[in-house]
Amino acid sequence: MKGKHKLSSKIISLLLFTFTLLFSTATSAKPIVVTDILNRRVTVNVPVNKVILGEGRMLYLVAMLDKENPAKRIVAMGNDLQTSDPATWHQYSQHFPQLKNIPTFSGTEKRSLNIEHALALQPDVIIMNIEAKTAIEEQGHDKALQKAGIPIIYVDFRYNPSNNTPLTMRLFGALWGEEKIAEQFIEFREQQLKRVSDVLAKNTPKKPRVFIERIGGYTDECCLTFGDGNFGRFVSLAGGDNIGAKNAPNTFYMMNPEQVLVADPDKIVITSANFSKFMPEGDWIGLGPNEDLNAAKIKLEKYLKKPAYTGSNAVKNQQFYAIWHQFYNSPYDFIAIQQLAHWIHPELFADLNADDTFKIFYEKFLSIPYEPGYFVSLENK
Repeated sequence: MKGKHKLSSKIISLLLFTFTLLFSTATSAKPIVVTDILNRRVTVNVPVNKVILGEGRMLYLVAMLDKENPAKRIVAMGNDLQTSDPATWHQYSQHFPQLKNIPTFSGTEKRSLNIEHALALQPDVIIMNIEAKTAIEEQGHDKALQKAGIPIIYVDFRYNPSNNTPLTMRLFGALWGEEKIAEQFIEFREQQLKRVSDVLAKNTPKKPRVFIERIGGYTDECCLTFGDGNFGRFVSLAGGDNIGAKNAPNTFYMMNPEQVLVADPDKIVITSANFSKFMPEGDWIGLGPNEDLNAAKIKLEKYLKKPAYTGSNAVKNQQFYAIWHQFYNSPYDFIAIQQLAHWIHPELFADLNADDTFKIFYEKFLSIPYEPGYFVSLENK
């Protein structure tokens, strides 16, 4: 009897400990009101423990806040990291195999939710990109979530990353209860941007005409580009004259080849990546962590023969460059701006090495090693 009594006591103690742990975890969260990118005031219990990410590429931010285990709060996420950025997915999933166990859902950049799945998971918060709002409201998902007491937060580092990346990072920091890390990242980003802006302000160089070909190799159509936002803004901040800004009414736009010919670009920048999930035989340029830059350069050479660029200064002077497309939808805009500045004004930024900056970022904010492979050019062949 004494042995049974002792065993029962141990079980009771274990149950009490488990209950106390669960109770303390639940009560440690406190409600705060945050203002999201769409200026919506939303009440969320923080720090959050269960999160649905509308896009897998939000992992870029989460990995800074949960360095040792980015998967620990994510209960579901979009599958776009696996499909649009397989190199980074491989990098992260190798170091954090638990990421492979997270349920994913598919969709487009204006993706909606699997609302039944979301309601069943009962997350503390759902984080979506701003362009998903229309679809969510049209399908009535916002009302269903509100009824269930599940808050939804909208963020952005795609449409207006220059302004919204710090705001988005602060939102993530507040939700995770990691405001200090968020502010450290924002400060680091500002310091790196000033390494470009201060030099340009001091020297006021002439701006070369730059054409950005968006998602090179993702489609056979010509010529997708950026207006004044996103990569178009990156070019301006790097001291270039973005051709798309004069022609594109929106952030994302398709110019016709004749417009590009008339514009006569001095430099051509292709945004690309491993798009094998979409165009297995396409002329995409494999860029990303640990990608083969020799193979990428061979792919880049094909763009010299594109009809839209015939006779341009860029072709005459071999001024062709390719950069990781996912800089357009990540918190790493400062890396892209540094690399563009180095290409656009090599005489002013000869010593500015974006690879070195990215490596320092990894060492400071992430727990995985930096693997180069994000940029390639036809220079120094």
